Amino acid sequence: MRKKFDGHIGITMDDSVLHLAESDKKVDKKTNVVYILLDDVGFAQFGCYGSDIETPNIDKLASEGLKYTNFHTTAMCSPTRASLLTGANHHAAGVATIVNHQTDFPNAVGHLHPEYATIAEVLREYDYGTYCVGKWHLAPVETIKNQGPVDEWPIGKGFDKYYGFLNACTDQYYPELVRDNTCIYPPKTPDEGYHLSEDLTDQAIDYLYDHVQAYPDKPFFLYLAYGAGHCPHQVPKKYVEKYKGKFDAGWDAVRERVFKRQKEMGVIPQDAKLTERNKYVPAWDTLNEDQKRLFARYMEVFAGFIDHTDEQIGRVIDYIDSIGEKDNTIIVLLSDNGANGEGGVTGTYNSFGHGALEFDEDEFKLAFSHIDDMGGEYSWENYPIGWGNAGNTPFQWYKTWAHCGGVKDPMIIRYPDGINKAGEIRTQYSHVTDITPTVFELLGVKKPSHIKGVPQKDMHGISFAYSFNDANAETLKKVQYYEMLGNRGIWKDGWKAVTNHLLVDDYADDVWELYHTDEDYSEADNVADQYPEKVEELKSAWYAEAGRYGVFPLGWGTMLASSEKIKEKRKNQRLKTLKEIHEVRTNLFRPITLSQSLAFNDRNNDMILTIDYKQGEEGTLYSVGNRFNGYVLYILDGKLRYAHNYIYREFYYSDPVELTPGRHEIRVSTRVNENMTSGTVSIYVDGAKQTEVTIEHFGFFLGRSLYVKENGINAVVTDIPNRFEYPGVIEKLELKASEYSIDEKRFLDEVLLND
Repeated sequence: MRKKFDGHIGITMDDSVLHLAESDKKVDKKTNVVYILLDDVGFAQFGCYGSDIETPNIDKLASEGLKYTNFHTTAMCSPTRASLLTGANHHAAGVATIVNHQTDFPNAVGHLHPEYATIAEVLREYDYGTYCVGKWHLAPVETIKNQGPVDEWPIGKGFDKYYGFLNACTDQYYPELVRDNTCIYPPKTPDEGYHLSEDLTDQAIDYLYDHVQAYPDKPFFLYLAYGAGHCPHQVPKKYVEKYKGKFDAGWDAVRERVFKRQKEMGVIPQDAKLTERNKYVPAWDTLNEDQKRLFARYMEVFAGFIDHTDEQIGRVIDYIDSIGEKDNTIIVLLSDNGANGEGGVTGTYNSFGHGALEFDEDEFKLAFSHIDDMGGEYSWENYPIGWGNAGNTPFQWYKTWAHCGGVKDPMIIRYPDGINKAGEIRTQYSHVTDITPTVFELLGVKKPSHIKGVPQKDMHGISFAYSFNDANAETLKKVQYYEMLGNRGIWKDGWKAVTNHLLVDDYADDVWELYHTDEDYSEADNVADQYPEKVEELKSAWYAEAGRYGVFPLGWGTMLASSEKIKEKRKNQRLKTLKEIHEVRTNLFRPITLSQSLAFNDRNNDMILTIDYKQGEEGTLYSVGNRFNGYVLYILDGKLRYAHNYIYREFYYSDPVELTPGRHEIRVSTRVNENMTSGTVSIYVDGAKQTEVTIEHFGFFLGRSLYVKENGINAVVTDIPNRFEYPGVIEKLELKASEYSIDEKRFLDEVLLND
């Protein structure tokens, strides 16, 4: 426990009095806290919520605690994490949507506002050891490099130790890792048995081991956020093979089967209805045999991924038990949003391409040709939209939607000291903002008025501890708004109004639906026409809540719209050259990651390098991305080469350019066509044009790093090795790029839907 000097300081030790006062911030008894967070896992994707996927460790946690079936999130990852860690509504905390979509309006600053301290910052005031392992996704993308700044990384937000990845997702075999405030490489390769989920579990156990050895009487807080089941769905093959044939009946049959099981288990009310198959999801019986085979394989991979993650969760809980701390620990397990529909109709073998809402024959052929590789290190996949629909049974829609399919998610809490009704189900309405206030109530913790000198604002959630031992307790929460990418909703006193907003539509044209959720659990019956006054009442309430919590301005709409509509919108989108950006670096003598914000492939740019080339030197001069999407300039066999990898579908290579020993200025000039998805790359050496290659499809490399003097942790193209460091010195590197204003609809068109 931290102590405060409360004595007297004289001139010498003889006339000084030493007295150390105990801090007034104490917990009544040592109680640990563990948050376990999964990603993109739908309501029906744990065994204890009716799934076909085996999750024995999660199921055991539910049998020893409580399973909540009316729990809600924000519908997307960064915002849910913001609300979970702060107890605040995500717009007020500064995270309107994922931090990659930073606008610098107060509701979307790309990080947490300091007046909403994290649970780690609060618990450190009470002398907790605090440890973060896994996905963060609450720091501005441009800071994800060794140079930082790191104040929005976990160590800057109250954690003593951190090990994980900072962005939305990462390769499970070649992750972009950070330890504390330093970017690192994975400790092993896939050939040596590496998988990220296992590595994260090892690190979590190591942190707890070190903690209990050094401070046996001091409580700990562990925030363990796995990458599963966000894409890429990657898992050792034995876990995939375990599910071979188990999804051959297809998503329609799985929905019916899971729905029946949910009623048998009491997860959903007996009078709940199964919502209709979502729009854009083809009936399974309309697919041909090859399509069924491939689509079933996608789900086998996902099931294996979740099964494997459950095994890792079991390892952590078993370790906590082995040190005698399990019954002294509050364990909360949840998903950050509903199952996603981002794989589109066809699914994606490489989800950098994202899924179109029409059948994509090229994507199908690519994936089918790699069906035996799925889940492995050469795949970066996401399942078809039909499996997202099944994963959210019995609800409609997906991640990013304000309907139940986006916001109603599994949540389990175990705490024997506070729960005497183990194994039961709780149906009281709750929200992710309520978790940390509940934990604070259990611990007897109050949020300080100031943290790090910053005046604090109150949390917005309320404790649901009242429900622990009374299944029939009245819901104390009365209202909760939702907004995600323009989708809006509000729940109030057992009613819910909700509207979808597509990126191709105007807000004035949005139509609000109405559901009486006290009687219609799955939001199956839209009764807006029957109760127009209730619709208007709830719309007014939504605007009041939105104003109270800083929701405005409303921004982008969600991606699900036909590509033809999107193409029509694109006709009016123009590249706006405002000014020229210059980035200059000199004397680059070792590999460096400059920034994730310097990926200028979709705008006009020149990359200019000065090198003093020596015969026999070879390696990467610079690269962006990885084997699934990216581009690279390298020297091999005495020749300068440029290669562009478009989402693993198309590869473009320049003609090799002979290099003579000596100092050379190399300029790679990229010119983008008006559609911003194609163009040309020209290579100049000492001012003379040597070669030009036409790129028919540029990818939008959201969150891809710019590596200098190396090729990252896995190579953009397969004819060069991973890393492939250049041994010489780059005397000067200059990036000259046009800046444009990103129209918000165009941004989502390109980022979320390459059709």
